[in-house]
Amino acid sequence: MLEIMKILVLGGTVFLSKAITAEAVRRGHEVLCGARGASGEVPEGARLVSIDRNRPGAFDQLVGEQFDAVIDVSKYSVNWVRDALEAFGPTTPHWTFVSSISVYADHGSGSDELLPPLEDDPTQEFTAERYGSVKVASENAVREAVAGRDFIVRAGLITGPEDASDRFGYWPARFSQGGKVVVPDSPDLGFQHIDVRDLAQWIVFAAEERVTGTYDSTGPVMPFQMAMGEIAGATAAPGTQIVSVPESVLKQLEINPWAGPRSLPLWLPQAWAEMVGRDVSNAFANGLKTRPVAETALDSLEYERGLGLDRPRKAGLTEAEEQEILTAMG
Repeated sequence: MLEIMKILVLGGTVFLSKAITAEAVRRGHEVLCGARGASGEVPEGARLVSIDRNRPGAFDQLVGEQFDAVIDVSKYSVNWVRDALEAFGPTTPHWTFVSSISVYADHGSGSDELLPPLEDDPTQEFTAERYGSVKVASENAVREAVAGRDFIVRAGLITGPEDASDRFGYWPARFSQGGKVVVPDSPDLGFQHIDVRDLAQWIVFAAEERVTGTYDSTGPVMPFQMAMGEIAGATAAPGTQIVSVPESVLKQLEINPWAGPRSLPLWLPQAWAEMVGRDVSNAFANGLKTRPVAETALDSLEYERGLGLDRPRKAGLTEAEEQEILTAMG
């Protein structure tokens, strides 16, 4: 019989932390969410305690509370991580920290070498390297404070409903509109992702089973073109044509990789190719399970339709930008 746990989720109102909270409630646990509450409500069945981690004494109202597990989804602050550890680390049997594969120094070779740790510095420009280095410092803080009780999740690309990045969702949304769809011709590029619901399920499972250690936490590697085929197979309108465009043409037209305006999301240059080539066998051996890409695509399309397929996007091509590429291809 499953033991009912008292879990503190630092977050709980957005994407991954919200999915973790919903999963923990679904499994019958008592869940308290520490967040400002500015981003929305916590899932039904959880309790929100208003906490602003930028303020001194953020956790004072929880003094004396005992938790079976703490799950920290801190995005970008080692100071936040240390404050939580000081408040709850000594008495908490299991501690989850959500990190990132951005901690790795070389995404071209797939090396396990890490970036140097960095402290918080709000005066510095936010970059992928700085983000990764702050995550390294945060991981170190967790291991120092709760050694042997730490579960560190190095997440990769997280996808699925309520993903606000517009990256993965671009593809099912675009395929569903039909016509000629521009896809990067990248025969050597891999693809890795994890549905937010699968990652949430594993994190709650790990708290229940006291899984510890550090894990690359994403799905298995598949060829990029295969992933596009599975997404298209699940979501494309009848008569949709995939137009494979060489990377040389995309670069000449200044089409951006991965994310952002005028981009083909999830396409990566060779220098970053191993960011979607991590070995996740250890995670699967310790309980991680993932669903088919097509299922994530269908559920993401439903979410996209709710937002509006023709809305301005954070990532992807506009109709005019895609037509520019098609014209260049003749």
